[in-house]
Amino acid sequence: MKITILTLILTLVFGIVEQANAQTNQQFKLLVNRQKTVTKDKLTVKFISVTEDSRCPEGTNCIWAGNAKIRIKASKSKGASKTFELNTNLKPQTVMFEGYEIKLVNLNPKPATNIRINRNGYTATFVVSKSAKSK
Repeated sequence: MKITILTLILTLVFGIVEQANAQTNQQFKLLVNRQKTVTKDKLTVKFISVTEDSRCPEGTNCIWAGNAKIRIKASKSKGASKTFELNTNLKPQTVMFEGYEIKLVNLNPKPATNIRINRNGYTATFVVSKSAKSK
């Protein structure tokens, strides 16, 4: 009986720890001009714009893969905010803000030959995680 209770308690404790880690390593997508609050500390990430997109169009051969640069705004509920630029292939792809790491994982749609992408039609994928220094 004692072993069963101990097993249940340990399962509950490790389940809570795993859930906390999942909440601080979130992946999410945002459209241009949209924002999302992603942590219990009320960290909000806003995808402001795509400032450049020189990525190689799909179906073509290029000398290099190119790069897309986006602008985001990170803020916390207590008022601190900062604007950053992130890149798809160049640095920085990751920024630190208030103890969190914000990483640009993907930007869609990818360029295609003879197709112009609407500047508001982009979707960025991010991962936010607690900084190793603040854990």
